Amino acid sequence: MAIYHLSVKSISRSAGRSVVAAAAYRAGQELTDERQGLTHDYTRKQGVEDAFIVAPDGADWALDRNALWNAAEAAEKRKDAKTGREYELALPAELDVGVRKELARDFARELVERYGVVADVAIHEPGREGDNRNHHAHILTTTRTAGEDGLGAKTRVLDVASTASAEIEHMRGVWARQVNMALERHQVEQRVDHRSFERQGKEQEPTRHMGVSATAMERQAAREIPGREPVTDLGKQNAEIRERNRVLEAARKAVEKAQELFSGLEKKARQAVGLARKIGQRLEQQREAERQRQELARQAEIRRQQDIRAAEEVRKAAELERQKQRQKEAELVQSRGMSRGRSRGRDYDGGPGMGF
Repeated sequence: MAIYHLSVKSISRSAGRSVVAAAAYRAGQELTDERQGLTHDYTRKQGVEDAFIVAPDGADWALDRNALWNAAEAAEKRKDAKTGREYELALPAELDVGVRKELARDFARELVERYGVVADVAIHEPGREGDNRNHHAHILTTTRTAGEDGLGAKTRVLDVASTASAEIEHMRGVWARQVNMALERHQVEQRVDHRSFERQGKEQEPTRHMGVSATAMERQAAREIPGREPVTDLGKQNAEIRERNRVLEAARKAVEKAQELFSGLEKKARQAVGLARKIGQRLEQQREAERQRQELARQAEIRRQQDIRAAEEVRKAAELERQKQRQKEAELVQSRGMSRGRSRGRDYDGGPGMGF
């Protein structure tokens, strides 16, 4: 997986160090320290993949490595002066050599633009022993701003304790973002984080920095007996830490698996409840539809009975009307018969006499 590493160290005369020698070693070149009158030849050094300088606009003189670092030495008068600052970066093994180079160049440009310094970049391959993913870069910067006429004022923001820690933390965040953007562009899933495990909310325990001596002893022991246990105290402590982290990681994954299983069961339970609710709603809808159907049938039967009663009443009324009509007709016939009888009677009794 992608590894995050960014450390910042000073090259100081108080530690007996020469920034010219440091630059020669990291670039794998031969440089002469004019102040000390010493030549540092590291042209036989192996593992230097590339080396280049990034300078502010107009400071073309600084592209000469020998001139640059002798100027840095000459600019300082104090015996304990800081003549350079080194940023050590872990480059993602998941990216190819060209992308790693551009990533280191981008971070060097960020340093140049933010502080106005010159950045000397050396990209190193992994060592023969140890982790073969350990592609890394050393970026030496001046402790003074650079311009067309040479080096200028000190970059005090990186020297004063009240501001230096915040600046370094800022640049650590910049490096993390640059690495993650490069990983994303090249479709690599892993991401890095510049924050400590504690700040990330992780319970993982960090290993202790081995240092040059302890690392060399461990490598020598590994060459003599491959796979042997660590021989230094720091190596043993880090092995114990890694084992504790392994157990902790296994426990974390087990908890995540359990949570995932519980989440799956909870999801299925919610789905079952939702399905039961839908079934209940569907049954209720069916019952409601049946109630409505029965109500419609009842109302239809009421209307049918009302229609029957109404028809029967109409029939009865019609029959009654017919009876009345027949009665009237009968009475009329009777009345006419009586009238004819009376008429015949008058003719018989009232006629003139004929002499009987």
